[in-house]
Amino acid sequence: MAKPIIVTWGGVQSTFDHEKLDRAKLYGKRQRQILDPHEQRCERAELSRDGTLLIRSGMTAQGYFDEGNAWIPNGKLVGLDADGKPLPHIPSTLGEAQKLEGPVDPGELLDLAVRSVYTLDPNGLDPKLEGELRGGKVFRFVFCYRGGYDTELAYLVCNGGAYFALVGSPAVSDWCELQTTVADDPGGDDDGDELDFEMF
Repeated sequence: MAKPIIVTWGGVQSTFDHEKLDRAKLYGKRQRQILDPHEQRCERAELSRDGTLLIRSGMTAQGYFDEGNAWIPNGKLVGLDADGKPLPHIPSTLGEAQKLEGPVDPGELLDLAVRSVYTLDPNGLDPKLEGELRGGKVFRFVFCYRGGYDTELAYLVCNGGAYFALVGSPAVSDWCELQTTVADDPGGDDDGDELDFEMF
């Protein structure tokens, strides 16, 4: 079982067990099965470009081949910044207390590109924090599920008595507008531009 999400607010710690919420859990799913002549399920696979390797589903998630065709497992990969320097590895935040920020403006959720949603099961919830959440307040904390080279933001919310963590990154929008505004000429006569449908 995954480590819990632990947050602190006002010096008091709260713990949540969590489960990822996806479309299959909400709506169910259907899957098309491809069978061979013996009624056995077929599995997807593809050949490498040189035709020497048969790659099955899941194999590419374990590592990569470099330009010299040497196998590099994921555990040996490192993140690099724009200058090619190694980035510091960020450990998972699961099981480690994270400080809650807030209450924050609920409008921040509208600018969040949500990547994951987790249903939370309180396991030692601060009564004061519970009251704030049930009152519609929103809190924010740093989240990193597996560890890596980047963190995301998680928003702790309550809806209908259930608790959720919405995880993602802020979506930045660049607003554009005309440099000059075209104003209507109130003294102009546009009658000459009107169509006369009797001429057709």
